[in-house]
Amino acid sequence: MPLPSRLARFNRRVTNPVARRFAGRVPPFAIVVHRGRTSGKEYRTPIMAFCSPGGFAIALTYGPETDWVRNITAAGTAGLIYRRQQVPISEPELVHTEDVRRLLPAPVRFVLRLARVDDFLLVRSPDG
Repeated sequence: MPLPSRLARFNRRVTNPVARRFAGRVPPFAIVVHRGRTSGKEYRTPIMAFCSPGGFAIALTYGPETDWVRNITAAGTAGLIYRRQQVPISEPELVHTEDVRRLLPAPVRFVLRLARVDDFLLVRSPDG
């Protein structure tokens, strides 16, 4: 069950500009760099990314229908600023499974379970 869209709008206008100041430098906060499906415009969206075998696991707190997820799945590639490095990511895979939770730290698993977040995006990275 994704978080309400009203919260997403609030976060886009208020929280994201603040998060961009430290995201990409302090794990697990990262910035996904993606292009709009129709506009081609570059976007930078703060997210929480966790290292997983072969890449990263990203909890989709607003569900799989958000613009940034749709942009990445349509393009098949994007960039991820993580620990001050831009890492290319590819092969996005939407998953809805409990198995992905095991890849995340225990406190994060607990919070995601409380928030009923069940959707994840797995991406591959060359260094992963």
